[in-house]
Amino acid sequence: MALPPSVDALEAAFIEHGYVPERGLSISIHLALHMGRPLFVEGEPGVGKTEIAKVLAAITGAELIRLQCYEGLDVSHALYEWDYARQMLAIRLIEARGDQADVPDIMSEEYLIARPLLQAIRRSSEGLPTVLLIDELDRADEEFEAYLLELLSEFQITIPEIGTVRASTPPIVVITSNRTREIHDAVKRRCIYHWIEYPDVEREIAILHKKAPEISDVLSRELAEAMRQLRNLDLFKPPGVAETVDWAKALQVLGEVRLSPDVMDATLGVIVKYEEDMQTVRTTGVASLL
Repeated sequence: MALPPSVDALEAAFIEHGYVPERGLSISIHLALHMGRPLFVEGEPGVGKTEIAKVLAAITGAELIRLQCYEGLDVSHALYEWDYARQMLAIRLIEARGDQADVPDIMSEEYLIARPLLQAIRRSSEGLPTVLLIDELDRADEEFEAYLLELLSEFQITIPEIGTVRASTPPIVVITSNRTREIHDAVKRRCIYHWIEYPDVEREIAILHKKAPEISDVLSRELAEAMRQLRNLDLFKPPGVAETVDWAKALQVLGEVRLSPDVMDATLGVIVKYEEDMQTVRTTGVASLL
């Protein structure tokens, strides 16, 4: 798996794939790749955390394996579990035949369902390029976080009935968090950490040029400036970069070439997702944000 040899080369590769990183993020990704450390990125929803893993997979030609975290996620759903239905069927077939010859081993890999963590380690143990995305770790419980800590240290899994699966070359690991709760310091210490800020106006314009190249330079700047103003309001959920791109595409569908107060008010639902936030924007005055 060929890695970009320098920060500049990495940054150019990301831009080529439609992702415009700020310099600090480019350096963090470069260090994580060449030091063999997981990349841990935090930031508000919609700033492009998940997209980093997708672009890395595209750049390196690796397969992307994603573990979406949620409350109640346990090891069996993240690592592996046995296919109990098939095991019971095999047992019933054995009983029906009454023949103990050639009895299948129901605790073999044939009856094992590999979940994302085991899939990633298996691929890496076979020398196959892999990007493992552990998305929104802050949604998982602390017990799962403690297990993940051990996995990131050894990159191996022991299945009692089968044996140990070890990654000869660790996969590229990207961990994201929206910081709805604090992740334990022990996890962060094993990673290269980066906090992703909302982009400034110029970088958001550059992102729009990549993601929505059909819109004009004037409209791109109007959208980026309006987003800067919106994020300065006291909103429950400030709009992210994903909403900026959606807004640009929505205006393109409507055939709008400028962002007027009427157009902004009519399309507010594209970028603001809570009724209270809509009231805040309208109380502030849509015209004042342009």
